[in-house]
Amino acid sequence: MRAFVVKELAHPSRISLSRDVPEPVPGKNQVLVDIYSAGLNFFDVGAARNQTGIAAGSPIPQGCPYKPGDRVFGAALGSFADKVAADWNGLLPLPENITFDQGAGLYITWPTSYEALVGRAELKAGEWVLVTAAAGGVGIAAVQIAKALGARVIAAAGAEAKLDVAKRVGGADYAINYSKPGWQKIVLEITQGRGVDVIYDPVGLIKDSLKCIAWKGRALVIGFAGGAIEKVPMNLVLLKNISIVGLHWGAYRTHEPSRIPTVWKNILDLFASGRTTPVTYDQIFTLEQLVDGLGAIERRETWGKAVVRVKEERASEKAKL
Repeated sequence: MRAFVVKELAHPSRISLSRDVPEPVPGKNQVLVDIYSAGLNFFDVGAARNQTGIAAGSPIPQGCPYKPGDRVFGAALGSFADKVAADWNGLLPLPENITFDQGAGLYITWPTSYEALVGRAELKAGEWVLVTAAAGGVGIAAVQIAKALGARVIAAAGAEAKLDVAKRVGGADYAINYSKPGWQKIVLEITQGRGVDVIYDPVGLIKDSLKCIAWKGRALVIGFAGGAIEKVPMNLVLLKNISIVGLHWGAYRTHEPSRIPTVWKNILDLFASGRTTPVTYDQIFTLEQLVDGLGAIERRETWGKAVVRVKEERASEKAKL
């Protein structure tokens, strides 16, 4: 089968596709999954792991809720390949109204944004939300979720093209370029001097965003895509009576596993209602174009979720959508 096998740490431009890799064998609590689409992440640019596999043939593990032919999505190391051995408890049924390309971008981005806004910030209808990197994977999900919950959304990004995506595709009410000095003043003008109730920040712009946060506002720390970990002036936290709240979705499996099914049910309900839609970058990369896709992410050219399409859906699968 085809697979990217990383034998040593290297820049993504130096990795290559192997075409004679043995199929993996599912271990305990694993299933063998045919890969149709796989999401691209910043993690894939900076991290490489050695992948090996041997001939397939292990039975489906006891207790597994899936059967051959089921459509699933989830996470598994080594998914830039035709097949992967995946832990079945890390998979979820893929709804029939969601394509494989869309499903490849769900597993981390959507629960991160939902739990941040709902579980941590306790977002309420009518509140103002500022989303930085609003055209990115987690950002555009946050824009859609906030809108679906009745919030008023200000999208922020560093390029006009991405601001257009946040409004046109994500449905943001306003868009602001945070590369321009004094952008916080525009936020205050939009909110009639009040400021935003919730800041959703995967970039590392909390410090700058606190200049336009409302009294009793909540600032969500999602990540540091900008590269630097911030030092926040705590006097502003005190004077504005605000909360700075972190969200590490990956840690829920260890610390709060009971919350995971609830979050996913609510997300999938939003998809079923049509109020939100998974957004993929308009260029879908083939498996042979993986290096090009990783390069586009590294250069910050993509928006939504960048996806590698490993193989096409069969006609019988498309008929279900």
